[in-house]
Order: sequence, then structure tokens, then C-alpha cells
Amino acid sequence: MNKVELLIKRWSQTSLVLRILIGLVIGAVLGLIVPEWTGISILGQVFVSALKAVAPVLVAVLVAASLAKANGGLGPRFRTVISCYLLSTFIAVMCAVAGSFLFPVTLQLTDMAEGAAPGSLTDVFTNMLTNMVTNPLMSVSSANYIGILFWAILVGIALKIHASKPTIDMVNDFAEVISQTVKWVIQFAPFGILGLVFSSVSESGLEVFTTYGHLVLLLVGCMLANTLVFNPLISFLMMRKNPYPLLFKCLKESGLNAFFTRSSAANIPINLNLCKELGLDEDFYSVSIPLGATINMNGAAVTITVMTLAVAHTMGIEVTFISALFLSIIATLGACGASGVAGGSLLLIPMACSFFGIGNDIAMEAVGVGFIIGVIQDSVETALNSSGDVFFTATAEYYDRRKKHFKREASQAQSEQ
Repeated sequence: MNKVELLIKRWSQTSLVLRILIGLVIGAVLGLIVPEWTGISILGQVFVSALKAVAPVLVAVLVAASLAKANGGLGPRFRTVISCYLLSTFIAVMCAVAGSFLFPVTLQLTDMAEGAAPGSLTDVFTNMLTNMVTNPLMSVSSANYIGILFWAILVGIALKIHASKPTIDMVNDFAEVISQTVKWVIQFAPFGILGLVFSSVSESGLEVFTTYGHLVLLLVGCMLANTLVFNPLISFLMMRKNPYPLLFKCLKESGLNAFFTRSSAANIPINLNLCKELGLDEDFYSVSIPLGATINMNGAAVTITVMTLAVAHTMGIEVTFISALFLSIIATLGACGASGVAGGSLLLIPMACSFFGIGNDIAMEAVGVGFIIGVIQDSVETALNSSGDVFFTATAEYYDRRKKHFKREASQAQSEQ
């Protein structure tokens, strides 16, 4: 074995997380030393594009195959994980409202941001329902996950009812083939992260930390409080054991990658692979993970609430705690169906501002501020949202196992009596 083969073997045997960290450090150093080498950023663009390209196909096939071969018993776990997603988002809203009242932020609204935003909550839900029934092939090609989930669930149920076992096995084999393809793509993550970090370091100055430092601290602080305090509390109450080892594993292996890709869709394959490492039921996580990428909107809840209340504080509008809480809940529910809107949670700010009578022109200036700090805000938001999908999926399954264990013990105790 020559030196090149030996180096490749050692590289492949090294932990993927460690390889990503190596790529991160090299990318940061190159971004500081040779920022003019812009060609390095192509590595990040190609990696994210590859993940985004394969993720819709993976989700569509896995969801359909999982439902087709499921033997039942998934209902309670799905109710549990959806409850976790919604409860966590509600708590994130309360964190954002409390933080905005305790540490009010004002913005420098000087420049107009360009872009189209939904005009009302009705528009957002209309968009969601329209995306749901979009042509299934178009949904896959355009990464419309609302449509992908809708059609994959219908096809999976139809396969379970009418398809023969060889047909179901063929669909399952195809899902395994796509999964293996994704694993090969993920092996290039260190090079992709290198390019992404290089791009961020070479292009983003320190102005973000000075001009909008207070706003960034408030946004990140609310997100971290929800992730490091309240989410583990929810998990502990359900699992009755220390949730932090699970949380830190999710943050390390899912959140780190999502932080730099800044795409929940691109991180779906990473999360599915992590769930497999955790020994979770594939029939369950192959549906709950893409579902979480669509409705687990903790970060979006914080962003919409904090930015809207910052605009209100800037304009001297008096906002009661109850009205702010009601507004943020409505805006967050709208965000769950806004995956087709360019700019994600930021472009829902004008809709939220309209509840306080704030005009679209001023609200879009706040969107412009959001894009300026997006290198931090969007990265943290995506990392915490995406890692939370795995965290609550695992929590729901462990909770289900715990319930079944107690039922077996109770049944054995009765039989002994």
C-alpha cells in the first residue's frame, strides 16, 4: 500500500465530525490569509447543491417506503413528536417576547430591502395549500417539501393497501440505493464546509458584531435559551433521564453541519444518518425528520417575533405582552407553511408588522437588516432547528420505549399475582 492509499484509508477511518472540524479550521485560516482566492468557495456551493438535489428524492422515497412497510404502532410516536415540535416552538415564542420586553432593541431603518413578501396570513396559508397539491414531480424538482410529504404519504398508504410484497420490497430497495448515494455525498462534507467557511470569513466583516451586536445577541440568546434549557427540560420530563448527552450529540453531528450549510433541506440526509446511528426505528424517523424540517420552526419563531417587536420599539408603538404573544403565535404558524417563500422567516416580518399597522416599506427595511445579520442569525437558526428535529425524534421514541417497558412490567406483575 503506497502513501496515498494509506492517507486515504486513514482519512476515511477518521470521524466525520473531526474531518469537518479540520475543514472548518482550514477554511477559516484561508479566508483570513488569502480572501482573494474566491475559487475555494466553489467547494461549498457544490456540496450544498448536491445535498439539496438529492434530499427531495430521498425524502419522497423514504416516506413512501416507510409507510408502505410499516406494521402499525407509529401513531402514538407521531403524536408525541408533533407535540414536542409545537410545544418547543411555543416556548421559543415566549422566550422571544420576554427577551424583547426585557432587552428592547431599536433598529437603524435607513435602506429599503427589495423582495416580495406575503401580504397576510391568508396568503401564507393559501400558499401552503397550493404547494401541497402541486404536481408531485414538480414538488421534487423544486424541493417543495410540503408537496413532497403530501404525495409521499398518499403513495405510501396506497402501496400498503394495494401493492404486493415484491413491489414494496422493490420500493424499499430503491430507498436503500438513494440512501447509499447520500452517504457518499456526505463523505465530501469536510471539503464543502471548508468552502462555506472560507466564503463567510472572506466576505463578512466585523461590522455585524458592532452595528447590530445588540440585535444579534438577543436573537442568538433566545434561540440558545430554548435549545439548551427548555428543550432539554421537555425531553427530561418525557424520558426521565439526563437529556444533555443526546442534545450535545445532535448539536455536534447535525447542528454543526447545518450551521454552515444554512439549509434544513440540505441537512435532512445528515439527520437521517444520525437517527440510524442512534438506533432509532427507520419507519418512524424517515417521516418525522422531513416533517420536522417543515414544522419545527423554533428559530423562525424567535426571528419573526424579535424583529417585529424591534420595529415596533423603533417606531415608538406600545405593544402589550398578550398582543405580542398572540401575534408571534400566528406568525409562527404561518411560517410553518412558508418554505416556498424566498428568504424564509425574514420575509414573514412584513406580515407580522402589519398586525401593528406598520407599513410594508418600513417592514421591508427590517428585512434588509435581517439579511445583513443573516450570516449569524440564519446559521444559528438552521443549526438549532435541524438538530432539534433529531433531538425530539429520539425523545419521542425513547418515551415510547419507556411506556412499553412499564406496560410489560405491569403486565408481568399482574400475571404473577
